[in-house]
Amino acid sequence: MPVAFRTCPLCEATCGLALDVDEAAGTVTKVRGDAEDVFSHGFLCPKGVAIKELHDDPDRVRTPLIKQPDGSFAAASWDEAFAEIDRRLPAIMERGGRDAVAAYIGNPAAHSLAFLLYGKVLLKAIGTKNIFSASTVDQYPKQAASAMMFGSGTTIAIPDLDRTDFLLCLGANPLASNGSLMTAPDARGRLRAIRARGGRLVVVDPRRTRTAQEADDHLPIRPGTDALLLMALLHVVFAESLDSLGAADGMVDGLDQVRALAADFPPEAVAGPTGLDAEAIRRTARDFATAPSAVAYGRIGTTTQAFGTTTSWLIDVLNIVTGNLDTPGGAMFPKPSAGLTNTKGEPGRGRGARFGRWASRVRGLGEVFGELPVACLAEEIQTPGEGQVRALITVAGNPVLSTPNSERLAAALDELDFMVSVDIYVNETTRHADVILPSPSPLQKAHFDFVFQGFAVRNYTNYSPAVLPRPDDMPDEWETVLRLVGVATGQGPSPDVAAIDEFVVRAAIGKEVADAYSPWHGRDPEALLAELAPRVGTERLVDLMLRTGPYELTLAELEAQPHGIDLGPLAPRLPEVLRTPSGRIELAPEATVADVGRLHDALVAPPAELVLIGRRHLRSNNSWMHNLPMLVRGPEQCTLHVHPADAQRLGLTDGGRATIRSRVGAVDAPVEVTEEIRPGVVSLPHGWGHGLTGVGMEVAAAHAGTNSNVLTDEDVVEPLTGTAVLNGIPVAVTPVTAAAAPAEPVAAAG
Repeated sequence: MPVAFRTCPLCEATCGLALDVDEAAGTVTKVRGDAEDVFSHGFLCPKGVAIKELHDDPDRVRTPLIKQPDGSFAAASWDEAFAEIDRRLPAIMERGGRDAVAAYIGNPAAHSLAFLLYGKVLLKAIGTKNIFSASTVDQYPKQAASAMMFGSGTTIAIPDLDRTDFLLCLGANPLASNGSLMTAPDARGRLRAIRARGGRLVVVDPRRTRTAQEADDHLPIRPGTDALLLMALLHVVFAESLDSLGAADGMVDGLDQVRALAADFPPEAVAGPTGLDAEAIRRTARDFATAPSAVAYGRIGTTTQAFGTTTSWLIDVLNIVTGNLDTPGGAMFPKPSAGLTNTKGEPGRGRGARFGRWASRVRGLGEVFGELPVACLAEEIQTPGEGQVRALITVAGNPVLSTPNSERLAAALDELDFMVSVDIYVNETTRHADVILPSPSPLQKAHFDFVFQGFAVRNYTNYSPAVLPRPDDMPDEWETVLRLVGVATGQGPSPDVAAIDEFVVRAAIGKEVADAYSPWHGRDPEALLAELAPRVGTERLVDLMLRTGPYELTLAELEAQPHGIDLGPLAPRLPEVLRTPSGRIELAPEATVADVGRLHDALVAPPAELVLIGRRHLRSNNSWMHNLPMLVRGPEQCTLHVHPADAQRLGLTDGGRATIRSRVGAVDAPVEVTEEIRPGVVSLPHGWGHGLTGVGMEVAAAHAGTNSNVLTDEDVVEPLTGTAVLNGIPVAVTPVTAAAAPAEPVAAAG
């Protein structure tokens, strides 16, 4: 039986898969880790094994669906589906202008070649300012802080896990995520290796997560106060003259300003608000600063809080002022084979980051990386007036479960004039669509990780051709995207997709030819187009980007190496990696410095009596994964974690049910009493709540769980990026048996 090799597209770890293929039956019979993969070396988590269940899932949408007058969906041909889109979408643009159409891009699109390469073409064709994505409920604070400091939102300093002597891990659980904005297959093995070579792991988290259980030290911080802790760590570093710029010396602006800011946050001042011992803070600072190499890393717990951008900034400041930026074992910049902005153009200098170039119509929330905060999507639909959103295109997303005050968003979707979804399921969001356009299964399309190779703890590259053929009537995903481009640009329901594709590749070639720093500078565009022939679509663009990338590879070279190409450990990249106008590291960006005033307020603000945080599970990355039996079997995952002291105080019992109320909503959930969470904090996982009518996901419905985003408040956002605050939400919790009377409103988070 033939064996195919490919990269798993189901999370950021990018593990290599070995797949036994039954060509006669057109299916995969066995999935295992690829022992020869240059990056993952055979490691595989349960999500990768479940790729076969995803491909075979009878609930997966395989043909276009059009909503009927009675609210049901009927199968349609591709021509019928696009005829319906062409009949309705351009008319809305004509009546309400381009901003009458909004787009929402879910995070699985980051694994899709079609949307990575042609998504911007589609959004430009629509011409709307109302672009939303999962990034403003996820990582934009980290990307914004990195952009302000280093010049680009994809220039993110990644922990050099395989060589560090000290990892300070804040609000991250890599044993469950396998790394996030830190591509690291077998995170557990890599973290254990730190300790095995005599290094240390310190975890800062309100929960004693799986990662915290592996740590030398666990600091159970009060949610949302990580920035105060980081300021205190910096205070000690400066006060005890432990600072050193190391490789960044001579390239940093703003050091004295940061030193002055940290002076106001001694450990004794932040001990109360953070719930941590002052001496433990001092010890952590000293150990970090004096370790042979060290790196601080933060993830979802640090970005989805009220101080998300400021916390992300301070993590990098700590790495820089202790001499741990751009040095082995510290925070380093990957150099992927293609697709990263900091490998293009003039080395060491660029335009930098500009935010707030436009604002949302209703609340005035500013743009970030060309998007508006998704927390304002519902109000943009529901508020009348010029520019009101009347149509929505969603791509691989489920914002009804993943965005704030999701019940309001669900109601808003019913008020739209038209909605199109590109998705593989009828989920809690796409059930509202008028047309659903399916994509091939992951095994039926090629894969290349433009995004996550740029966040990897080691430089590597890998290309995966399709393992199985597409059905005869199923277009490739990029063809679907370009057909939507044709509709948006007035070319009708059956545009010349090949012509649009050639227009795109000619534009990309022209950009390279004009770039004085490109390997193709000054060359003949027609000759270059011929070099890429006979490839078309995503294949041709991948080949182009590899040829003009820092290693000048070709797609043919990657195709000849199915286990990938190892490009070596992370190497120093300063100053060429910078894209700031000054050509220097901006250690004290104006926006984050101004936000320190809120930190002073946080020093004296009384803590909420009880706050809610999320949590991550190894088998639950996106909501659609709950429809795969392999990933939902075993004990119930969607439970409310409560500390025993809180359970006793609130009258909760292990295995009983509780009602959780916030300012905007209330849900019920089963209680799990555990000492693995600090008192005053409760936790619900993200992405559940499948018990809604009209959802075509049978397995998920049987494991419905609770939608935690009924409790999140769309009015409470992180001010620098508009990112929703999903962690540290003030709540009231009561036993279900005692919850008949309405609870008093809970104050909103600050």
